[in-house]
Amino acid sequence: MLEVDDLRKSYGDVVALDGVDLSVASGDIVGLLGPNGAGKTTLVSIVAGLRWADGGTVRIDDLDVAAEPYETRRRLGLAPQDLGVYPVLSVRENLLYFGELAELGGRELAGRIDEVADALELTHLLDRPARTLSGGEKRRLHTAMAMLHRPPLLLLDEPTTGVDVATRSRLLEVVRALAADGTAVCYSTHYLPEVEALGASVAILDRGRVAARGALHDLVRAHGQCYVELSFEGEAPDLPGLEGAERSGPVLRLPTADPAADTARALAALGPAAPQLRAVEILRPSLESVFLAVTGRRYEEEVAAGVGAP
Repeated sequence: MLEVDDLRKSYGDVVALDGVDLSVASGDIVGLLGPNGAGKTTLVSIVAGLRWADGGTVRIDDLDVAAEPYETRRRLGLAPQDLGVYPVLSVRENLLYFGELAELGGRELAGRIDEVADALELTHLLDRPARTLSGGEKRRLHTAMAMLHRPPLLLLDEPTTGVDVATRSRLLEVVRALAADGTAVCYSTHYLPEVEALGASVAILDRGRVAARGALHDLVRAHGQCYVELSFEGEAPDLPGLEGAERSGPVLRLPTADPAADTARALAALGPAAPQLRAVEILRPSLESVFLAVTGRRYEEEVAAGVGAP
């Protein structure tokens, strides 16, 4: 349903996308994973026809987005990170308006509004002005507008930003149901647990390139190394007897197959550096350790830093 081939985009000297390849089949959920600034929003915007690429192609249902923008936009639903809700309209009026933009009308539109309102727990809010909704309720309405016309391709860009736990759980449930019904879903996020909860295949976007792509369990099996991580005040010391240890600023990481034994070995090697030790953590095979293996950096640190391009 979606084919991205060698996609490139720069903003001046900043390279946002550097030859990205990505495909999403009908019924699949692809978790587009990366920290803020990895290029996820730029990729989603180009797929949706909101920005032009500098090079490469995007095809939706075998139609070229650049050559046939109207036909391709009819086949997709987009819920961008920034809310697109009209605050002075009611929930129902927002849905009516976006349904009519998608060329729905009459009984078909009324039925679709009832369906999406039920799926996203908006039925009791249909006559409320959107400005009175909570953040989580606005996010659910925002997503409902994107899926109203049953698009074969659904693009969700950070769909759970700022929502509560209950809203996050409901949105993930709806995404799984849409995929089970045949929708191709590209789910852009920087929250690792969401990708794991969806059971999605994964595309790790790192500094404008796809660093890893595949089913979650395959990536963990191929790249999910276990580490003992020691954090120090100041630069991490070069500890004797820890072959294979990697130092990065205040952090020393030791690949391990026996975390308990290697933690004890690392602590015993501290010697005069012991007063500078601030934390010890065991990183077990997971998406976090996959990101570390393919990029050499901790995912949490990248998210906190927000480095890179849009």
